Amino acid sequence: MTTVGLLYPGHSAEDDYPRFEVLLDSDIRLPVVHTDIGEDAHRVDALLNMGSPERLAAGVEELRLAGAESVVWACTSGSFVYGWDGAHEQTRALALAAGLPASSTSFAFAHAVRALGAERVAVAATYPEDVTAHFTAFLKAAGAEVVADRASGIITAAEVGTWGRDEVLELARAGDHPDAEIVLLPDTALHTAAYLPELEETLGKPVLTANQVTVWEGLRLAERRAWAPKLGTLFAKRNQIRI
Repeated sequence: MTTVGLLYPGHSAEDDYPRFEVLLDSDIRLPVVHTDIGEDAHRVDALLNMGSPERLAAGVEELRLAGAESVVWACTSGSFVYGWDGAHEQTRALALAAGLPASSTSFAFAHAVRALGAERVAVAATYPEDVTAHFTAFLKAAGAEVVADRASGIITAAEVGTWGRDEVLELARAGDHPDAEIVLLPDTALHTAAYLPELEETLGKPVLTANQVTVWEGLRLAERRAWAPKLGTLFAKRNQIRI
C-alpha cells in the first residue's frame, strides 16, 4: 500500500482524488485534508495568505495519522505566487512540519513537463491575467518555454469547481498553440480526472492538469510508479522516470 497525503484548500474539485484512486486500480490511497482557504479569491494577496506555512502545517498531523508517505500541497496558485525561490521555501517548511517528503502542484507541473521531455508548453488557465502571469514566470524559471498563456478571468475556486466537460474542453482548446508540445491546465479547483483521455484526443498532444500532476508528484516522492492509461500520457509506463 502506498499513501500520498494531499493538502487541499477548501472544497471545489477534491472529488477528483477518489476517482484517481479508482482509475489507478491499485493499492494506492490518496487521503485529502482540507486547509483553511481564508478568502476564496484568485488574487495575489489572498493566495499568499492561503499558502502560508501556518495554514499548511495545520493539516499535516492528520495526514501522518493516515499513514502518508509523502505530502503534496494540492494548490497551484497558492504556491507559484511565491515565485520560484519562495515556493521552494514553502515546500521545505511543509516537509519539516510533516517530517515527510513534500512538494506542491506548481513543482509537480515543472517535474511532469521535464519527465515528458517537453520544452514548449501552452497554459490554459482559469485565473485572471495577473495570476496567470505568475504561473508563466514560474514555468520559465523551471526552464520551460511558454508559447501561449490564456487567462479566463475567473475569480473564485468555487466557480471553477462548477465547470463540467464542455467548459474544460473549451478551455483546453482555447489555450492550445500549434508550437506547444504540451498543454497545461493549472487549477486544482478544476475537475479533470474524468476527461483526460478526451482532452488528449481532442488536442492531439499530452495534457497536464493540476489534480493529475499532484497525484503523480506524490507518487514520485513516495518512489511508487503507477501505470494508468486512462490518466493520460503522464501515467504511461514509458514515462515513469525519476526526476
